Amino acid sequence: MVLLDIAPTLAMYEQTNQEFARAYWHWFFLIRPAPLPELLIESDPEGYLRGIMGARSSGLRPFSDEAMAEYLRCLKLPGAATGICEDYRASAGIDLDHDRADVDAGRKLECPLLVLWGEQGTVGRCFSPLFEWESVANDVSGVSLPSGHYIPEEAPELLLDYSLKFLAP
Repeated sequence: MVLLDIAPTLAMYEQTNQEFARAYWHWFFLIRPAPLPELLIESDPEGYLRGIMGARSSGLRPFSDEAMAEYLRCLKLPGAATGICEDYRASAGIDLDHDRADVDAGRKLECPLLVLWGEQGTVGRCFSPLFEWESVANDVSGVSLPSGHYIPEEAPELLLDYSLKFLAP
């Protein structure tokens, strides 16, 4: 499994500090009860999209006009805002319950993991991605890349190189 710019969700929630909360405020907005987040996203999907994606270290520079148009098209689909919110609500609810149960039972991921994170991103500043993944998985490797959160857009060649070497040794 290749993981991009994330630590285990349980670690991220349990170790939240002010820097993480300010950078990832949308996590806490999206888990609010329906329908408030959905109503606010649907009232201005382009403003929401630009506000979230443009607030990262690289701003909107990594995204072509065509890519942004496609993100916006998808965000405007009926039910898209609900799907996004429900995914984040699960991450702060049942997913944490499952993660805690796995930790308590001593269960770890068995598949090999390649963990890549952006050296200008929040995840690498607020967490120790390799250490956190090693605590929940048995076979972990990884490295920071010269990017922010959006590794596929900011460092596509490096992502492809690392991923191909990992997936097809």
